[in-house]
Amino acid sequence: MKFTVIITEAPYGKERAYSALRFALTALLEGIEVNIFLLENGVYVAKKEQNPSEVPNYLELLKNAIELGAVVKVCGPCCKARGLKEEDLIEGAKLATMHDLIAFVKESDNVVTF
Repeated sequence: MKFTVIITEAPYGKERAYSALRFALTALLEGIEVNIFLLENGVYVAKKEQNPSEVPNYLELLKNAIELGAVVKVCGPCCKARGLKEEDLIEGAKLATMHDLIAFVKESDNVVTF
């Protein structure tokens, strides 16, 4: 079984990205393959050098998901619109296009959007 998790919300403003990452990690721990696509403001989830205080560190959750086998792609045009480059993203997160998102959706059994 394979899930694609689409994250559209930035970290720390709302809890949607946090819920998405928890969902993805739980799926991985249950042996489900996971693709994560960061779209719109969700691209900030993969931005390097986040060090929030007093809240969960979304970047660490994303790194954990990658370590557990999640494939993470980040909308390139969304990054460009926000001044982010691939070198601004954590290792394991790759710039992508809508073609990549379509490929994720086509290969997935379920797609969940946060």
